[in-house]
Amino acid sequence: MTLAMVLLLSAAFFILGPGIFPTGEATTLYPITMTVYDAVTNKPNKTYSTEVAYRGILIGAMQRAQQKYKNGFRFTTTYNLDYGPFLESVNGLKGSTAKHTYWQLLIKNKNGTVIIADVGQF
Repeated sequence: MTLAMVLLLSAAFFILGPGIFPTGEATTLYPITMTVYDAVTNKPNKTYSTEVAYRGILIGAMQRAQQKYKNGFRFTTTYNLDYGPFLESVNGLKGSTAKHTYWQLLIKNKNGTVIIADVGQF
């Protein structure tokens, strides 16, 4: 049996095996708000309500917001095998290395502390 076949069978086990999908608290969704501050074009700030799973990642909440606000909130990402998802644009505005513009994700905790995050964490 080739290595590819073993990996394929292993993947099938993980996909079909019991206990793959979390239950209980792990599937609970928690409401959050996301505010888009656009300092490049000076458009008004926009706030979006969405939800994130317990111990979930921010990109999941962003995808929920994109589905909820079909034409109001949109974003694009690229994926790097070593570093995961990278946020490229929000609401049509792309970051630019030439112009030194980028999207920064800040999370304000319940206690008011602000931390820098990326789309692969929360």
